[in-house]
Amino acid sequence: MLHTERLLLRPFGSADIPDTQASCSDSLIQQWLPLPRPYTMKDATSWCTNVASALRESGDGIHFAVTDSPTGRLVGTVGLKKTDWRARTSEVGYWVSPWGRGKGIAAEATRAVARWLLTDQQFQRLELRAATGNTASQNVAIRTGFHREGILRNAGFVHTGRVDLVLFSLLPEDSAVTVMHSGG
Repeated sequence: MLHTERLLLRPFGSADIPDTQASCSDSLIQQWLPLPRPYTMKDATSWCTNVASALRESGDGIHFAVTDSPTGRLVGTVGLKKTDWRARTSEVGYWVSPWGRGKGIAAEATRAVARWLLTDQQFQRLELRAATGNTASQNVAIRTGFHREGILRNAGFVHTGRVDLVLFSLLPEDSAVTVMHSGG
């Protein structure tokens, strides 16, 4: 579990199924993530009770349910994938529930995971990839302190087809990580 000023990042559980289903059915999340369409209760149940924990156990990554600390309600997810333990690199991804948008949740949760990975776990590189048209996700990367490296042509896919991705990175020596580590 990870804590921020407003959020608790914890493992997914069965209580998260309804909010996961509602969030992953949202048109904006569906626009940028190649999730099942329609996203059913069965899909949400599988993610919350099996898939998320299996990814952690396999070593591929870790996916946190991002919850509002006072209420405990799911407001999004942030997770690591494509984790290379030998090279000490990983990629971060996230989505925010419709009822959590516009509050800085994605940046706050991503900052917490980045701090944990690059400082506590001593990883050497964290990547973030966002479709060139997904300006909201790119803004999260910038607000979190990631550096824009360039465009990966035809590297992603969404329901409408292939997309170019903007590649961002964060390294342990980057000033954003130093600020995060000192409590900023």
